[in-house]
Amino acid sequence: MRRLELLRIEHRDLDRAIDALVGTGASDQMQVARLKKRKLRLRDEIAVLEDALIPDIIA
Repeated sequence: MRRLELLRIEHRDLDRAIDALVGTGASDQMQVARLKKRKLRLRDEIAVLEDALIPDIIA
């Protein structure tokens, strides 16, 4: 699923951006917080799409 792949790439890119900002030492805490919030939203969206791909198994 192309959408899922794009979300995973964006999530990974945000992780790298956050690490880079924090690593500089002079990071803008508001910007880091915004990026982390976006990353959490992406994680939730990824989880929803992954759940839709996995069929429910009735035991």
